[in-house]
Order: sequence, then C-alpha cells, then structure tokens
Amino acid sequence: MAHPLLEALEPVAEVLGAELVGTSDPLPSDIPLVWKGRTVGYLRLDGVGVDIDWYVKSVERELGAPLGELSREDKQRAVKMLNDRGAFGLRRSVEEVAEALGVSRFTVYNYLNRPEVAEGDRGPVRSVRR
Repeated sequence: MAHPLLEALEPVAEVLGAELVGTSDPLPSDIPLVWKGRTVGYLRLDGVGVDIDWYVKSVERELGAPLGELSREDKQRAVKMLNDRGAFGLRRSVEEVAEALGVSRFTVYNYLNRPEVAEGDRGPVRSVRR
C-alpha cells in the first residue's frame, strides 16, 4: 500500500505529467516528498516544463538565499547542486546561472571544474552545453 502522502499527490502528479517514485535510487532532479521528517517518495518532473529558473529557485530555497547573496563557498556549492540536478544540460544555462550568481561564465566553468564538483557524490561532471 502506498504512503498516504503519495496517494494524495497522485492527481497532482497526473496533471503535471510527472511521476511519483519510491525512495530507491532517486535522480538528482527528483523532488523529495517528506512526511514527518522522513522521505517517503519523490516527484519526478523529467521534461515537465522545467527551466533554469526552476532549478535556480529550487537551490535558492534549499540554501535559504538568492544565489547572488551567497558567499563564495556557497556559490560553489550551488553550482555543484545545479550540476548534480542536471541544470547545465539546458541551453544557455551557464550564462543564466552566472547572471544569478553575479559572476562571469568563466567563474561558473571554474566552479564546475573544481575537483569537489567533478568527483562529487553523484558522479562526474555532466557535459555542459555552451
């Protein structure tokens, strides 16, 4: 039997063209569905109108501030999070992320090429469209 939260979100997922998935092997872009402090599933929006602004807002919510107001370390962390979630597979994403961070494209590429990002938890840096 599915968790009550997952059952309640089924109509929402259907309208969005999204998929509710279990807790095993989530994708970096999946949205965790947390019930009383425990992740009970994920909402997968693959290809459902997700744009760079959606990724940026997601990371800003998680980090608690607009990207441009973050410290250098947190900006690097934000770039890693965006990379892990697949944001840099979108056209012109590096330029838009650079603008949101208040840095140059060159700086974003440098952050992407940092060893911590290249060898992060989720595997190698994904290819970036320029």
